[in-house]
Amino acid sequence: MAEPQTAEKQNASFYSYFVAIFLSIVYTLNFLDRQIIATLAPEIQKDLHLTNTQMGNLGGLYFALFYTFLGIPLAWLADRTHRVRIIAFACTAWSAFSMACGLAQTYPMLVAARMGVGVGEAGGSPPSYALLADYFPAQRRSTALAIYSLGVPFGTGLGAAIGVLVVSAYGWRAAFLTVGAPGIVMALLTLILVREPKRGRYDVTADGETSHPPSPPLLQSIGGFLANRTLMLTALSSGLSAFVGYGVVLWAPTLLRKSLHMPPGDYALYYSLASAITGAVGTFGSGWLTDRLAVVNKAWYAWLPALAYVISIPFFIGFVIAGTWQLAMIFVVFPFLFNNMYLAPALAVVQNAVAPAKRAMSGAILLFVLNIIGLGGGPTFVGYVSDHVKTMYGFSPLQIGMLALVPVTFIVILSHLAAAWSISRDRTLALTVTGIAEPLAL
Repeated sequence: MAEPQTAEKQNASFYSYFVAIFLSIVYTLNFLDRQIIATLAPEIQKDLHLTNTQMGNLGGLYFALFYTFLGIPLAWLADRTHRVRIIAFACTAWSAFSMACGLAQTYPMLVAARMGVGVGEAGGSPPSYALLADYFPAQRRSTALAIYSLGVPFGTGLGAAIGVLVVSAYGWRAAFLTVGAPGIVMALLTLILVREPKRGRYDVTADGETSHPPSPPLLQSIGGFLANRTLMLTALSSGLSAFVGYGVVLWAPTLLRKSLHMPPGDYALYYSLASAITGAVGTFGSGWLTDRLAVVNKAWYAWLPALAYVISIPFFIGFVIAGTWQLAMIFVVFPFLFNNMYLAPALAVVQNAVAPAKRAMSGAILLFVLNIIGLGGGPTFVGYVSDHVKTMYGFSPLQIGMLALVPVTFIVILSHLAAAWSISRDRTLALTVTGIAEPLAL
């Protein structure tokens, strides 16, 4: 058997890091547009007379349905065409629909606009994952994807700050218009500044081949993902992690502002800084750590988030039952820090375990599972529980709804341990992580 073809020199350039940072800024706007609704929830509920269940569906299920289902065909297209153009188009679409949210006068109109935001954002992340996999070698992808994923905490923090400041002065509709407009500019800059890289430039090819195989048919790509134990356990553990994470992110602002009466100015300052800084440290730190720990034992891709969730449980309980917003803010920084530690490792597992022509699709399937379970379930679960319980033992219905996430967290930990077991036995993933020059099997 002939020796497999070698990949390009395993170094990432300055421009590679520029692309990672630039796409992270785009993702920040993506997440800002997605999460601004959590900050505006009290004002929207009051103005449109919505229940907690309706609000949970608006911030979770309705958005997730369009976001996840359209993500797969758009990713399939991205594996065959120009990924940068798809990202730019998606950025334009989600920004325009976010501005449309500010024009909604009724709940159905707002639902339609939120679904439109999901349509646009479906084309953002999977092509970005695939781009970064072609800008960074396998041993640096977790760090690169962690840089990209900084858009989650930064978008959440900016949403808290901008949302409260604008809504206090101009109302919640103006806040949607404010956060949507910059995305139009970033879409244009994406086309100008980001180059489309060669697919699979850092990945070895099969013996006798000079290029990687093309992307397979849609159903074959989906079937390959579903048949891979490591990918499915990684997706399932990510979905359960997001169930807890999105449940916290959507309802924490309401708990602080409505139940604990946190002043708008303090919320805009302290909550935005806490969510942005601790979330960024957790997101980047998990990527940086797993790039180094996985060389020793690749099971760390899942061991690290499992450990993070174990540590977060008592602090999350302290946040929910705190009697003052000041004490709640001290506790909440720890869930913000640890609950983001699953994403970058999971993205790296998926991007390292599949062939270059399947990366956008595989990223989209991961997000499909993650968001259907997490975004579609977490916020709605908390809202539903809080709507159907009464105040007991001195806890408000919303506190009880959020405490209902604690048993789910134990399931999250077990799912990451199951993923670690599978990762430790996955030879394909071992080859890419350790840098052995053999072709990917998937």
